[in-house]
Amino acid sequence: MSILVVGSVAYDTIRTPTGEVQDALGGSATYFSAAASFFAPVKIIAAIGDDFSREQLSFLGERGTDLDGLHMMPGKTFRWTGVYNENMNERQTVCTELNVFERFQPHLSEGETHTPLLFLANIDPDLQNRILDQVQGARLIMSNTIHLWIEKKRETFLSTLDRVTVLMINDSEARALTGEYNLLKAGRRILLFGPKAVLITKGDNGVLMVMKDSVFTLPAYPKEEVCDPTGAGDSFAGGFMGYAAQASALNEMTYRTAAVYGSIMASFTIEAFGVERLRDLTRQEIEKRYREFVEITRFQGG
Repeated sequence: MSILVVGSVAYDTIRTPTGEVQDALGGSATYFSAAASFFAPVKIIAAIGDDFSREQLSFLGERGTDLDGLHMMPGKTFRWTGVYNENMNERQTVCTELNVFERFQPHLSEGETHTPLLFLANIDPDLQNRILDQVQGARLIMSNTIHLWIEKKRETFLSTLDRVTVLMINDSEARALTGEYNLLKAGRRILLFGPKAVLITKGDNGVLMVMKDSVFTLPAYPKEEVCDPTGAGDSFAGGFMGYAAQASALNEMTYRTAAVYGSIMASFTIEAFGVERLRDLTRQEIEKRYREFVEITRFQGG
């Protein structure tokens, strides 16, 4: 099944303890597509400025990603600047320039409205709702958010939750949304707003998936060195949705395995700045790391 992603394509300036890059290719839709494209056809819906070179996304086109939904608008492309210190789970946003993305109001084509799988990146919940108004009959809808929308557009954000299948949210956002410090309690409270599953990502502490009658917890794939955590969450979502797109059924066990692939894709992303590691990655490397993940998490009770 194909996946439609609505998010940002951006230029990022990033500083971590390992180094710094300026105007690196980034954005939620870019990271998501770079991960998901190993598993299934992807179509990107995003806005770019007239300063953007489409050649930078040619590696996605070579994997079959549909780039016709990139809307070039007069002005500058979305730009983000962030700094990480020794604790790579926390970052400081120095500057966010929405630029053309601030004016982006996509209208989906007939084919796009009937997409089987949809990922709504951490965009304005008003925009998420406008996309949801246009989509018909999607089998799996996954969404993401950020602190800004929880703080500034809480009610609008909450209105999206009974329209999505899976919400991906990080630990601090889950606590801010629910007022619960315990993440299991936070996950169960979020389920009351409507999603069938909640994925609470915890950086290098892994992920917690909460469903109505079950809980699944998974460590992050262990890495001794981290170059740049930017985009790890969107890469996780790409691996999750990508695996789900090729699965024979969309059920709890599919979601559990999808979370493993999500963690694997995030583990590759953090090895280099931006999407550079995902450019030259192979499916063989992904499957090798999957087998390693199975081995390091294997457990047999007495």
